[in-house]
Amino acid sequence: MRVGFFSQWYEPEPGPAGLTAVTARALAARGHAVHVLTGFPNYPTGTLAEGYRQVPRMREVLGGVHVTRVPLYLNHNKSAARRVTNYASFGVSAAVLGVPALPRLDALWVNYSPITIGLPMWLQQVVRGTPTVCEVGDLWPDTMAVSGLHGAGALTKMGKAGLERWCNAMYASSDAVVYISPGVGEILEARGVPRERLHYIPKSADETVFHASGVSLRAELGIDPDAVVLVYAGAMGAAQGLGSLIEACSLVDDPRLVVLLAGSGTEAEALRRAAASRGLSGVRFLGRIPHNQMADLLATADVAYVSLAQHPLSAVTMPSKTQSTLAAGRAILAAAAGDVANLVESRRVGFTATPGDSISIAEAIRAVLQTGRGGLADIGRRARLLYESEFSVDRTTTQVETLLSGVSRIQRRGLAHRTMDVSRG
Repeated sequence: MRVGFFSQWYEPEPGPAGLTAVTARALAARGHAVHVLTGFPNYPTGTLAEGYRQVPRMREVLGGVHVTRVPLYLNHNKSAARRVTNYASFGVSAAVLGVPALPRLDALWVNYSPITIGLPMWLQQVVRGTPTVCEVGDLWPDTMAVSGLHGAGALTKMGKAGLERWCNAMYASSDAVVYISPGVGEILEARGVPRERLHYIPKSADETVFHASGVSLRAELGIDPDAVVLVYAGAMGAAQGLGSLIEACSLVDDPRLVVLLAGSGTEAEALRRAAASRGLSGVRFLGRIPHNQMADLLATADVAYVSLAQHPLSAVTMPSKTQSTLAAGRAILAAAAGDVANLVESRRVGFTATPGDSISIAEAIRAVLQTGRGGLADIGRRARLLYESEFSVDRTTTQVETLLSGVSRIQRRGLAHRTMDVSRG
């Protein structure tokens, strides 16, 4: 098949922004011709990635995937108006400059966050009649209301009805709608998406980055062999609710506990100050860690921390670090509700706590310490088996491949029927 992917985010952008590339590369490795339409990389800083210069159109081949990049307004600060401008600029640029440059596609996969990607999606459908799968990652317009961006609440309130109509139009014009977290499927069905068009396909980890073969950094970081290490790696913003972790650490009196926080974000400096003011010498901030060291960082951990701040979407959000931790074969401490907590509890791959509740998180940390390094290693092995059976790149790529092939086949059958009807007339 000749497959297209539309996504504002793509490698070399890190973390969840680069996950579309995982599937695109895997399909290319299976012999499909894969074409990606995306923007110039600038996540998470809003600054153009090194080695890139914005031009009207740029083509490159990454991992066997043909990538077409179009310019956009670079921004990733806390202004809702500027972020919306970033989203809109890509939507227009992708439609005007990107779609006309693409070859004929047998099927199209659209990462619908942000929903301004509907512009190139609809143009591709109108001009080329390409069958389309719409992947719902962050649920819109809900995600804007809880984004923490300055002015997002007012913008969403003013345009809520229009945003909902836009999303519904994207669902209606798609041949299939994919959701990556179980709870989102129920919401989409309640919003009118037919059950037969809904498909659950979870996200995989980037297995070139997250795997169970990392080398522990304990000696390099001067960590005692008997220490129980909790690692958080990722964004440090309002949505992660990490302030409650710092508070919880101040409630746990056990010298074995070492907490490593790696990453950056709008709340990073406030978290550093909070830890310092409480005299938490066992809490260390490592800054941003290169991708090629992430497996080693997780190999250093006995348990990895996954957290979400309390908001209406937290129950149906599946942070990508969940799969990354499973891939690394590490136990999870999830300060989250809903889908994440259900996974951790039902599959016995870690511990759960009430999000935002420092007392509950402290209790979970004590349970981690009581389990000990040997027991945590056993949980980690169970986590890795779960990843291999349900979240691996091989498994999810097969699901994606089957779905794309299916919508392409239905489209071809429909065209054949229409051709026959015309000839009979």
